[in-house]
Amino acid sequence: MADSNAGIFDPDGKYEQGVLQVSKEYPRPKDGADFVYGTAGFRMKADKLPSVAMTVGILAGLRSRKLHGQTIGVMITASHNPAEDNGVKIVDPQGEMLEQEWEKYATYIANAKDQQEAQNAYMWMVKEVRIDQKKPANVIFARDTRPSGEELVRALKSGLDATGVTSVDYGILTTPQLHYLVKATNTKDTSHPYGEVSEEGYYNKMASAFKTAIEGIKPNGSVTVDCANGVGAPKLKELLKHLPSSSESGLDIRVVNDNVSNAEVLNKDCGADFVKTQQRAPAGFDGKPYERWASFDGDADRIVYYFTTEGSIFRLLDGDRIATLAANFLGELVQKSGLADKITIAVVQTAYANGSSTRYIEQTLKLRCECTSTGVKHLHHVAARSDIGVYFEANGHGTVLFSPQTLKRIHNHQPESPAQLEALTTLRALTDLINQTVGDAISDFLLVETILAHKEYTVREWLATYTDMPNKLGKQRVANRADFVTVPDSAERRLEKPAGLQERIDEIVAKYKDGRCFVRASGTEDVVRIYGEASEVFDCENMVREVGGEIERRFGP
Repeated sequence: MADSNAGIFDPDGKYEQGVLQVSKEYPRPKDGADFVYGTAGFRMKADKLPSVAMTVGILAGLRSRKLHGQTIGVMITASHNPAEDNGVKIVDPQGEMLEQEWEKYATYIANAKDQQEAQNAYMWMVKEVRIDQKKPANVIFARDTRPSGEELVRALKSGLDATGVTSVDYGILTTPQLHYLVKATNTKDTSHPYGEVSEEGYYNKMASAFKTAIEGIKPNGSVTVDCANGVGAPKLKELLKHLPSSSESGLDIRVVNDNVSNAEVLNKDCGADFVKTQQRAPAGFDGKPYERWASFDGDADRIVYYFTTEGSIFRLLDGDRIATLAANFLGELVQKSGLADKITIAVVQTAYANGSSTRYIEQTLKLRCECTSTGVKHLHHVAARSDIGVYFEANGHGTVLFSPQTLKRIHNHQPESPAQLEALTTLRALTDLINQTVGDAISDFLLVETILAHKEYTVREWLATYTDMPNKLGKQRVANRADFVTVPDSAERRLEKPAGLQERIDEIVAKYKDGRCFVRASGTEDVVRIYGEASEVFDCENMVREVGGEIERRFGP
């Protein structure tokens, strides 16, 4: 009987030996803390990451070989975290997050205690997943502006080289640009290429689609973009070179918080995460009442909008607002183009979505709304089941997905009137303008500006579409976030463990009118996040504070 493993091991063992050698060069930190691959990949203090980055290089090569040489992406970033943090995450061939089954393999090899364990882990994975090491392996990678990125690139490259992986370093990019390049690379020789395989190709695709989408429409005034002193600043400025000038388009875009030369200011008192969690404008804000502002996060995959009213009252237009704006406009275009009986739209949210936004989607827009667990991979998966799936987390991370069948219908549909043609042209442009691989602050920014221009909305009119329930997002440091486990199939809205805590939260919430509160563990730090809503601001703040105090008393560090 033939050997069932024949052909899966490298005949001369050079890759196994390569893993042995490179694991010696990049030993696991001596503190022995466990690494876990989660939604954000591996993320922690940058000085703990070199050995992890090396193992990610090894794993990315295995993933590519398993998929017959399709290109895999690796992004080095810590998004909205402080500059001293960093992270490494893997991007699958269509620009999506790493297949969940492979997260355990990433965790397994990253936790190898020494070089022999690393080699054993590698050989076990080859056998377990049945990988033919004679297959080609291709990986592309990029990093954000963090100084630690250079060392982590070297560690990543060492893992790739040790296992014979062909790789391309794209230098400094936003996270969504790397996702774009992965999909563009893997579709370049197909009948439907996603785009030109270059950073320039990304700008060309976005700019061309934006110009088509706003043709004959005059954008409304100016907008200021806070780039969190991160990679989004130089990349947005580069995109602006490809767009019509403000004198031509009527849209004046100003970029602030664009200091990428000083790592200490990255995400400091600015950026999408700061604005959303603190519910206030970023450092350097000088907006006059009702002037439109937007904030990216450090790697430009989140965006929120906001403005102030008279008396400097802050008003946030977060991911819920972007989702409802996009769903409303797409619904109108589908209707006007004559496709309403052929295309359905669904909006996917998490438990962090404001309750008023959910009611607006279901009762006013008459669209299906689904709730799923926090994390892009969950939202993306559910949204992909619809003809058009709009998904945004409240933090501003999201996009719109068009199923392959829907794209075909949109591009093959024959309009029966000039009005249908006009709507169809805009709808087609949006399928290119929207980065369907992942949430993309630059792409979403252009989408929002397109919609506001078409609907002739000011930020005041956008805000008036529905009234948010007062809400607050807090966090409480705990001894061990792993102790906090949510009930399966509850979309993370209820806790299963620690025992008795959910009942205590229910008792607290019952005291407040229209109260809603849930607790879930952070995926990146030893804290739990506490989200609350109530009919009054004072009640909401008290409720979140009371729940946080209960957790601190019983489970604090």
